[in-house]
Amino acid sequence: MKESYGTLSETINGLKKEGYTQDFNIREDCIVCHQSNTVLSNDDFEIDKIFRFEGQSNPDDQSILYAISSKKFNVKGTLVNGYGIYADDVTTELVARLQQHH
Repeated sequence: MKESYGTLSETINGLKKEGYTQDFNIREDCIVCHQSNTVLSNDDFEIDKIFRFEGQSNPDDQSILYAISSKKFNVKGTLVNGYGIYADDVTTELVARLQQHH
């Protein structure tokens, strides 16, 4: 996995080529993939890599991209969240719990 692919969309496309094809979303205390109807709890996945992006013209355009994999469900995908003022509190809490867990 590369350290950098460029922009957020270029990174998502690069990760897709590396097998991170699922689009994960947060639902309360788990990660869900609607494409495969997979629900992952904290123990079911790993964060393989974190990418941070800042908007060049607008500092409010900040986001974090997580490359996530689950050996249990044999899936790999991405999860996008804002950071700073616009961070999704549920996502931030879930990632914080995962980092404390390991």
